[in-house]
Order: sequence, then C-alpha cells, then structure tokens
Amino acid sequence: MVALGSAVLFGTSTPLAKVLVGTVPPLLLAGLLYVGSGLGLLLVLVGRHLWMARQSSISLPRRADWVWLAGAIFFGGLVGPVALMYGLARSAASTASLLLNLEAVFTALLAWFIFHENFDRRVMSGMICIVAGGLMLAWTPGAYGDASFGLVLIALACLCWAIDNNLTRKVSASDAMLIAGLKGLVAGAMNIGSGLLLGQALPSLGVLSFAMTVGFLGYGVSLVLFVLALRDLGAARAGAYFSVAPFFGAAVAILLQADAITLQLAAAGLLMGTGVWLHLTEHHRHLHAHERQEHTHAHWHDEHHRHSHDFAWDGREPHTHPHVHEPLVHTHPHYPDVHHRHPH
Repeated sequence: MVALGSAVLFGTSTPLAKVLVGTVPPLLLAGLLYVGSGLGLLLVLVGRHLWMARQSSISLPRRADWVWLAGAIFFGGLVGPVALMYGLARSAASTASLLLNLEAVFTALLAWFIFHENFDRRVMSGMICIVAGGLMLAWTPGAYGDASFGLVLIALACLCWAIDNNLTRKVSASDAMLIAGLKGLVAGAMNIGSGLLLGQALPSLGVLSFAMTVGFLGYGVSLVLFVLALRDLGAARAGAYFSVAPFFGAAVAILLQADAITLQLAAAGLLMGTGVWLHLTEHHRHLHAHERQEHTHAHWHDEHHRHSHDFAWDGREPHTHPHVHEPLVHTHPHYPDVHHRHPH
C-alpha cells in the first residue's frame, strides 16, 4: 500500500504544481520542488533521530551502495529532468504526457531482463492494464508531437527514471528518508544552479514556500514511500503501482477545478484498478534458499529476523541495527523484496 500512497501524493502534487507554471521557469521550479523535498526530509530525519535516540539509528548505505545511489541521482535527478524540459519545448503537451507512461514500461523491462526480477503472467497482465489505463488517461484525439527529436528526449527521460528506479532498488535496504533527502538536495541544487546560470530569478518568498511545500509532500514523502515499496515489492511492481499517479492527479483536478468526469477517465480508472487488483492478489510461493546475508535496515523479529542482540534492547519494534541472516531454506508466499532476490 505504500506504493499507492506514493502515487497518491505525487499525482496530487501535479495539479498543485501547475499553479506555479508560468510564474516560475520550469528548470527553476523543478529545483525548488527537489530542494523542498531534500531539506524537509533531512530535517525530519534529524528530528526523528534526536527524538527516538538509539531505536532510530540511521541505516547508511554500504560502501559499495554509494555507487548505485550516485547513479540513481545522476540519471533520475539530473539527466532525466533536463531531457524532459528540452523535450517538452519541442513536443505537444498531450503527446508528452502519453509518453511519460513509458517510465513504468522501461522500469519493468529493466527489472525483469537486466536485474532478473521474477514475474509471471498475472504480474505482466497487471502491468499491461495499468499502462493501458495511463495511456487512455493521457490520450487526446488529434494531438500529435510536432518534432520527433523532442519525443526522443522525453523517451530518454523515462528511461533515465527507469534506471533510477532500478538503481535505487539496490540501496533500498538503507534508510529511505536519507536516500530520498540526498536525492532531493543534490538534484535540486544542480537544477537551481543551472537555472540561475541561465539568468532565471528566484520567485517571491510566498511562491518559493509554496513550491517547496509541494515538493516536500509530492516529491519527498512520496519518494520515501516509493523507496519502501522498492524494498518490499521490487522495482517492476512498485513502478506499476506508481504509474496510477496520473489518475489521482486527474481526480484532484476534478475536485479543485471542477473538471468533468468523462467516460475516458472512468475507463482509465477501471483499467488501472484491474491492474492493481491483479498485483495485490498475486500469490508467489515456492521452496527457496536464503544465502548468508549481513545488512542494516528497520525490521521486526519475523521469520527472517530470528537473531540475538549484542546491546540492551528494550523490545520496541521496528528497530534498526546491523544484523546477520544465516542460510535458510523454506517455503512461504513472498515478493522480490530485500530478502527474496533469488533466481528462479
């Protein structure tokens, strides 16, 4: 459900961010949204650590994981947004919206065929339904892109975000708030810096505060939930759930702007709902082996966490500390989460 929560927040942020379009240049606006995300999350992270003390110790990425995180920031926070901005300048908005649904497709294809995440007919059918609903929601009869190169750039942006999703999955056992906060600060600073170098001016304090607040909720909190979904579901399934975000954005637009409820919206909602249902009712169970694994993440003492503690533990859960998983062979329903990334 955290993946759907991420989609709700991001989808809701889109009509709110549209209020600022025309007031703030797109590149600078993207930077403010990202910086609002990063600053807000890191402040919450520090507050959580001070309030909860030892039980909220931060799970830092391992040394090897920083390479994956740097790649995710590069592709998802820097190259992707720049490609999108230049692609939008060369293409019709309706066609651009339709192409943005390629992110879910690219995410799933990379997860399945490059990172070897498992899938079956039910999961693939759910993905097809969700993507088809997104295409229907974005489709505008008679609207076509006016330059093929612009469409290539938008497709490149989707590929960059798909790479970002799969690379972030590799570090999803680390603290989700830290990962999202770092991505927001680095990407935001780079985008704002680029905008200022191009001669763009920062908006008034009121507009700046509104943009950063939208960024904190729609980009920051949403990204934290998405990282948690990557940890629990894997990249393909999390990406499929997240692709329902345009439906929630359209629903908010109906409430705030009195847009009409159309047959197109209803059909898209039905397709997306069917796809989510197929994923939620997935049943994947087989005999599988866990190799010895040592890592750090927030956890409960479930069947995968039967370990002792070398410190005084007060019994509160979840809690975070380095721990070891000994080799184990068993059978139970599971997803390709942080403990089940085994071959089939």
